[in-house]
Amino acid sequence: MAWFLNFYKCDRCRRRWTDEWSCTCDDECPHCGARDMTPIRSEDLTELIEEEGSEFVVMRSPDTAEHDPDYEEIGRFPTRAQAEEFLASTEQD
Repeated sequence: MAWFLNFYKCDRCRRRWTDEWSCTCDDECPHCGARDMTPIRSEDLTELIEEEGSEFVVMRSPDTAEHDPDYEEIGRFPTRAQAEEFLASTEQD
């Protein structure tokens, strides 16, 4: 399932916050309660590359994820470049 880090700025109180979710959805301001705040930008976190010791681990949020990304390992590589090449060559189901 797609996973996003959404960045928000409240139209009422002008405060900023972030929230992770499976879509780029509107949110309620945690500071003043204003509703229907649309993200000002979002980062796609569906696929990640994490460094573990001397390896680079490719992680993907599966279609079965619901309330958290529930990442699954889909590959390990000796270099970040190889991990990025692997991601570029695969399509998400």
